[in-house]
Amino acid sequence: MNLLMVGAGLSGAVIGRMMAEAGHRVTILDARDHIAGNCHTERDADTNVMLHVYGPHIFHTDDAEVWDYVNRFETFLPYKNRVKTTSQGQVFSLPINLHTINQFYGKTMRPDEARAFIEEIADKSIEDPQTFEEQALRFVGPDLYEAFFKGYTMKQWGVSPTELPASILKRLPVRFNYDDNYFFHRFQGMPENGYTDMVERILDHPGITVHLGTRFTRDMGKNYDHVFYSGPLDGYFDYELGRLGYRTLDFEKFSGTGDYQGCAVMNYGDVEVPYTRITEHKHFSPWEEHDGTVCYREYSRACGPDDVPYYPIRLMDEKEMLGHYVTRAEAEAGVTFVGRLGTYRYLDMDVTIREALDTGRAFLQHLADGTRMPVFTKPPV
Repeated sequence: MNLLMVGAGLSGAVIGRMMAEAGHRVTILDARDHIAGNCHTERDADTNVMLHVYGPHIFHTDDAEVWDYVNRFETFLPYKNRVKTTSQGQVFSLPINLHTINQFYGKTMRPDEARAFIEEIADKSIEDPQTFEEQALRFVGPDLYEAFFKGYTMKQWGVSPTELPASILKRLPVRFNYDDNYFFHRFQGMPENGYTDMVERILDHPGITVHLGTRFTRDMGKNYDHVFYSGPLDGYFDYELGRLGYRTLDFEKFSGTGDYQGCAVMNYGDVEVPYTRITEHKHFSPWEEHDGTVCYREYSRACGPDDVPYYPIRLMDEKEMLGHYVTRAEAEAGVTFVGRLGTYRYLDMDVTIREALDTGRAFLQHLADGTRMPVFTKPPV
């Protein structure tokens, strides 16, 4: 078959490789001038530091098949994400752990003492938290909420935490030990030569043709037997029902010598500081040595028509529009919507790859026995 992948990020690359290995002809289009989507990496011309051009991407997963898959195309070296935050004139470790709690309150509590202390200061009148703010107040109390979550969240999402769902905060753990590894997952690491090198290897197959700087239009689909679309869901329909909400990021790059901040990621919890964090990129490759350094100040704002969409907002007032787009997508023939933009969901890299593998297998099964091919691997609503 003659297949089209819209987007040369993880979804298009993984599905495209599977289809090519199954003997199909694969064309991949991407509007950008590079592959790998938002996990694109490149060397800084002045310092040779490996830059995460669209912000840091740390690979972490419990999915052994996905871990084996990425290591098939790139060597992943050990990396632990240890985030710090500057708040109220001090530096603390995130996620909130026993050291954070003891430092913040000037105490020397043991795990059981800290657990009882946090339960005592939590707002137990909130029995069923519905908003981000209620979730935080119920589980860590007002002081830790103000210091570590409120200001950062307002900057990141551009709305009051009272307008965000509680589910956003449920991803952030509180630990009653001194473990400051941000993620729980079994497999954690960084690609030795960057994500773009990995994606280039995935795409290195004689059955795959890649066209960069090429925008997709629906009319192009007529020339192919099936389209896998990883662009914006609303963009596929030319935003005819309106634009779904996203947050985008602006990066203020600055360089120097030595070690600027001593860690890869420093959050800034105070709302008075306009940026959400500073990332120092040579720390994402701790096996390398560089005299120079490159940092990004990161600012979050509403996504405009010409901006790179990062985080789907998914507020209540968008659900009706999203539902209409999903209905229209399900009426389309010969197209499957995949990835973060195509399904309007925030997806980590490992989940993106898992869903791409599942989608590719479902399509091959569909070709083999006529099994129904879903429009979405997982529906956005």
